[in-house]
Amino acid sequence: MTSDDIECEVGAGGAALSRVAAAAPPTSLASPAIPGFDMVVAANFADATKLALISVDPRGRIRFVNRAAASLFGYARDEMIGQPVEIIIPERLRSSHARGFVRAMAGEELNLGGKAVEVYAVRRNGSEFPIELTLCAWHDGREMGAGAVIRDITERRERDSRLLRLASQDQLTGLHNRSRFTEILEGEMMAGGRSTVVMIDIDGFRDVNDVHGHVTGDSLLQSVAVRLPHSLPANAEVARFGGDEFAVLLPGVDDRRAAMAFAQAILESFARPFEVDGQVLDLGASIGIAIAAVDGGDADEVVASADLALANAKSGGRSARMYEPEMRSEANERRALRDQLLQALRARQLVLHFQPQVDIRSRTIFGVEALIRWQHPEKGMLMPGTFLPALAQSALALEIGWWTLDEACRVASLLNASSTRSIRMGVNLFPEQLQAPILCKKVSQALDRHGLAAELLELEITETIALHDDDKSLDAMNMLREIGVGIAFDDFGTGYASLSSLQRYPLTKLKIDRGFVSELATKPRDAAITRALIAMSLEMGLETIAEGIETQEQEEFLLSLGCPSAQGYRYGKPMAFEVLKDYLREI
Repeated sequence: MTSDDIECEVGAGGAALSRVAAAAPPTSLASPAIPGFDMVVAANFADATKLALISVDPRGRIRFVNRAAASLFGYARDEMIGQPVEIIIPERLRSSHARGFVRAMAGEELNLGGKAVEVYAVRRNGSEFPIELTLCAWHDGREMGAGAVIRDITERRERDSRLLRLASQDQLTGLHNRSRFTEILEGEMMAGGRSTVVMIDIDGFRDVNDVHGHVTGDSLLQSVAVRLPHSLPANAEVARFGGDEFAVLLPGVDDRRAAMAFAQAILESFARPFEVDGQVLDLGASIGIAIAAVDGGDADEVVASADLALANAKSGGRSARMYEPEMRSEANERRALRDQLLQALRARQLVLHFQPQVDIRSRTIFGVEALIRWQHPEKGMLMPGTFLPALAQSALALEIGWWTLDEACRVASLLNASSTRSIRMGVNLFPEQLQAPILCKKVSQALDRHGLAAELLELEITETIALHDDDKSLDAMNMLREIGVGIAFDDFGTGYASLSSLQRYPLTKLKIDRGFVSELATKPRDAAITRALIAMSLEMGLETIAEGIETQEQEEFLLSLGCPSAQGYRYGKPMAFEVLKDYLREI
């Protein structure tokens, strides 16, 4: 094929109807003698199809068009007959058409006849549009001729374009999606460019969805998509990966200090409230940063590194974190530990120990707190601090949490069946469990399964967990109190709760953190805080219990402050169920 043939085929998007010049070699089409078949019949037959049909003579003038062709190009049929075929060829492509047409009429073989090709044509009003074109050429015994079957493929092109956009674009925000972002990053890395990937997670987005609804949540994401690029360089690529997670690619940025400066600019953009659907929403963001070709050998690895940095930023309470190699080893260790924990749960290696809660004056045990332990086959008994952090933001936390609840209710039922006095069971909840409908369902099922009265179960929730998901926490607590289950604020005074939260939540007990108790006699401020907490708790009708009591001095000081109950090594370390039964019989 010559260079002109190639130009005819693909040059400038394709020449409309220039394939007439590039048709297959002339072939003799001797019309068979069919009785009653004449030109009128042929014309009527051609007009019956919705396909556009057109033929030209050896001089390139239009000899025939059917009704569909005239309509397609915006002419009356008589206006097209006798006109040069160039009237339907874009002007920029006519010269290549002319060269190809001359060769075709001379009988040169171009091997394009009968093939459907996609090219461009032009209407009477000058607008171009895509067509699918199938050509043939013939010799009728007197002269050459050429014809074409034409289909308008505008809708198909638009559909293909929409599908292409869907494949590379986030539908809600119009930003790149994850696939397209990774593709762009991969291109940057293959070209040898140094760039930075910034992963962004919106803090508080779930609350917006839950409180204001998904319509407002979607509008918020769209607002973020509009605001975010304004804090970034013009060449930055912004994507939404899904949910409330966004990604930014900063081409040419490979300096950690510069990357952190851009991260700070993003954080500052989130410092301004968003006004969405009549709501003023205050949000924050957590950011993870990784540098391409330094923190990963390919696009997927760089994004994964930025994700690890983001996870560290969220769990560590920091707004932005740069990726560090040890994060990957830590993540691998957590993943491996979670796998081992799942196996431990299946193998019944997880057990509960129980620490007594006592009335300080009478030394009467009125309750116990269930504390999880791992009876490791090689390392022995492991304390929760060695493995519970690995469950953070993990689905396994739910499974272990529900097992703990059920096992604690089973033991509480056995204890109360064999005891002359009521023993209340305290169970700590994971943050993932604090979802109102499912939590209440699981609690009710456990109580019914083991025949335990609701008032003998007390769920312990740290104030930071409760306040992290304020409205859902409140709903869950209210539903639990309605069925008679107790609610304790654990480690009170160490989080961010305001005193008004004690009025808001339907609490039954306040547990004073061991950090205020350990040095009561030597730290006046600790003593003052503890005294205030005890007085406030008693005034509000809440049970009060101090944790971490180890010495007689601490016990006497608490009594002087008016604290009625305590828990700690002075009254018993966490113990297995069989040991606890004997302990209860002895006192």
